Amino acid sequence: MKHLLGSFVLLAATFAQAQELKLYEKYDFVPGEKTLFDDSFRDDKEGVPPSRWKTIGGQVVVSNNEQGKYVSILQYYTVLAPKIKTPAYLPKAFTIEFDSYLDAGYDGNAGVYLSFRNAANEDVAAVIPSARNLSCSLPSGRVTGNDNPPDILNDAFYNKWHHISISYNNNQMKIYINQHQVLEIPQCNFKATYVVIKGDASNNMPMYFKNFRLAENSSIVSKALAEGKLITHAIRFDVNKAEVRGESMGFIRQVVDYLKTNTTAKFEVGGHTDSDGDDKANLKLSEQRASAVKKILVDLGVADAQLTPKGYGETKPISPNTTPDGKANNRRVEFVKK
Repeated sequence: MKHLLGSFVLLAATFAQAQELKLYEKYDFVPGEKTLFDDSFRDDKEGVPPSRWKTIGGQVVVSNNEQGKYVSILQYYTVLAPKIKTPAYLPKAFTIEFDSYLDAGYDGNAGVYLSFRNAANEDVAAVIPSARNLSCSLPSGRVTGNDNPPDILNDAFYNKWHHISISYNNNQMKIYINQHQVLEIPQCNFKATYVVIKGDASNNMPMYFKNFRLAENSSIVSKALAEGKLITHAIRFDVNKAEVRGESMGFIRQVVDYLKTNTTAKFEVGGHTDSDGDDKANLKLSEQRASAVKKILVDLGVADAQLTPKGYGETKPISPNTTPDGKANNRRVEFVKK
């Protein structure tokens, strides 16, 4: 009976992942490769503010459930800033991602949102997701926005986690909710040096965010594969799991395009973890992740013989495992030409 139950759970998880990846099959967002800040709150204690964020206003605490850790916003006018040593850290091209959750009791109010600030600590732009639409405030009072897609419009927006992705390059910005590109702004015309997360929580109603990542944007996939080695953090997994998250699909499709064009090229797909946890468990997890990546690529039309999965666990760090950013850098997938 236990064996049958385990098989059923595995099949259910496999089906759920297949459904998620299908939803993201047209997703073209590709995360930046150079990580500037990455926080899933995995090292934080529950019930206290997140250690890698500065609370500028309001109140927050780290919370936890079966899906992992997240930050609960508890007060109106809450403002949080990532603790990054360089004050003016936004590069000319960058990507930002985070997951947000809003209780239905807010009834039209905006949820967790992102604000861009300049060196004078002034808000110069903001990306604001709500149940009705996704909007962006810009300089001179200009506001642009579009209605949400039907699957996340109005009541369908609430009581669910949504993935927000932002890509900024050369004064242009694209903004996504889950698998949908909702906004494309050709001329943003703002100059920002850093970002903050904001939320106006009230009446003890849930307002959460998690999995925040800021990275420098660059397009290196084809060039790196042609040169023989691609190290990527754009293939994402939940903590201690091997299922590839849907928002990885923009990057994965670039790898597919290269391999289907260069059919004689063969690569080892290497899975790597940080040093947290048991060595053997990390090795097994890295093997499962490498195999999961290969399966998706083959399912998308890459020849099976072009890819060999291999797990390395924590044995080949590229950064010290002594800081959260170092650990995040070590959690990666590598494509190495054979």
